[in-house]
Amino acid sequence: MRSVVPVWMLSILAVIAVGVFVSPGDYLLFLPLVLGLALVVTFGIQLIVPVRKGFVDRVSASLGGAVLVLAIATVVLAPLAFSAGAKL
Repeated sequence: MRSVVPVWMLSILAVIAVGVFVSPGDYLLFLPLVLGLALVVTFGIQLIVPVRKGFVDRVSASLGGAVLVLAIATVVLAPLAFSAGAKL
């Protein structure tokens, strides 16, 4: 869990940063970037961890948590983005 939770925390902080610093019309453009950041950080952390066993489980848990955080953020931010004029 020591290599999984930091990715979740980074995802939460990145989503908050998107909500605060990005204009509402661009919310849906930046959320996939947060997922890409979570992916890169996940692999970076897992390459640093000296334990080989459980690599796939740790990566799955890290990215699964990040996807869950982003799904919740999308439910909250998407209506705000569409009301600001965002288009798919």
